[in-house]
Amino acid sequence: MDTAQKREAWNKGKLIGQKPPLKPKDIWAIRIHLQNKHAVRDLAMFNLAIDSKLRGCDLVSLRVRDVTNGNQILPRAIVVQRKTQRPVQFELTEPTRLAVAAWLEKAHLRSDQYLFPSRLEDSPHLSTRQYARIVHMWVETAGLDSSIYGTHSLRRTKATLIYKKTKNLRAVQILLGHTKLESTVRYLGIEVDDALEISEQIEI
Repeated sequence: MDTAQKREAWNKGKLIGQKPPLKPKDIWAIRIHLQNKHAVRDLAMFNLAIDSKLRGCDLVSLRVRDVTNGNQILPRAIVVQRKTQRPVQFELTEPTRLAVAAWLEKAHLRSDQYLFPSRLEDSPHLSTRQYARIVHMWVETAGLDSSIYGTHSLRRTKATLIYKKTKNLRAVQILLGHTKLESTVRYLGIEVDDALEISEQIEI
C-alpha cells in the first residue's frame, strides 16, 4: 500500500460545505451596523432571514403579500418551499416586523410585488447570487471570515439556537421544513458529544 492510499481523506467524517451559524453577538454586530448605515432594505432582509430560517431561493422569492395582511405585517407567515414543494411556517418577531414595515414604507411596494426586487432589468427579484454577495458583506462587517459563512449560516442560526436551548429535534425539523429527521440531524451537525451531553443530563 502506498502513502497515498494510507493517508486518510481530509474530509473523512466532516460535513463538507456546512456553513456555521452566526452567534448572537455577530447578529447584533450586523444589526447595529445596518441600523447605523440606515440600510433599511438590508436590515429587513437580514432580520427576515434569521427569523424565517428559509433557504436563500425562498427568501428572495417572497412577495409582499406573503408577510402582510392589508397594511399589517403578519406575526406568522407560510410559504411553499421551492426545493420540497411543501409549506413551511415561520414567525416574524417584533424587530423583524418593524424592519419590514420600514422597508415597505420606503420602497412603496404593492402586495403582489416581490419583497426584495432586483435593480437589474432582467431579474424581477434579487437573485440568490446577489443575496449571497450581500450576506458576505454583512459577515465581514461583523469581523468574520466571509469564506466560512454563507446564506445557510443565516438559515441555520435560529434553528441551532432553538436546538441548543430545547434539544427538540422535531420542532427544528418542522421549522426548517425538512421531510426527514435525519436531514435535520445532518443539517445541525449534531455530533456524538451532543448526544452524550443530553444522555448525561438524564438521571435514572
